[in-house]
Order: sequence, then C-alpha cells, then structure tokens
Amino acid sequence: MNNMTINGYDAVISYDPEIDMFRGEFVGINGGADFYAGTVDDLRKQGEISLKAFLDMCAEDGVEPRKHFSGKFNLRIPPALHQRLAAQAAAHGKSINAWVVELLSECAVHDH
Repeated sequence: MNNMTINGYDAVISYDPEIDMFRGEFVGINGGADFYAGTVDDLRKQGEISLKAFLDMCAEDGVEPRKHFSGKFNLRIPPALHQRLAAQAAAHGKSINAWVVELLSECAVHDH
C-alpha cells in the first residue's frame, strides 16, 4: 500500500485487480471517504472530489473532519525486544519513550 496526500489529508492507496482500478481511502478522519480511478492522475482528481463532499457534509453536520489523537497508545512487544530497546535507549542517554519516539519519527519522515 502507498500513501497520497490530498489537500492536507492522507489517503491510503491500493490496487484492486478485480476491478483493475486504484482505490484510495482517507485515514484519520471522522467518517469514511473513499475513491476509485484507473490512473494516478484521475485518482488524485477523484480524491479531491470525495474529500470536498466529505468536508461539505462535515460542515453541514457541524462535525470536526479530523479525528482527534491523544498522542498516547499502548504497545505490546516481546520481552526480549523490550530489553533491547531499554539497552539502546540507555546507551543513547534517553528514556525508552524518547528513544522510540525518535525512531518512529525517523521512520515516518523516510516513509513519505
């Protein structure tokens, strides 16, 4: 899967071989908004249309379009990985939280 940003909103893009089309679905929003097209250029156009319809509906209903994220989530990992993270964080003079935030930030930057 790939990502596409349309007017500041992120969408996950996949290819559906059954219908021979690309499918986009906006993520991080308070509702569902998807779109389909046969080419990347058309997919972007259809995404803009779908996003506008979604945002118009949110405005009419008085709904905030973006989901609220608290910045907190629980993560369950194997104890051996937890131990290695603790050791790496200590080696860098950081807490596990600070070390993981740094690693995730690096991954998020390189992914886009």
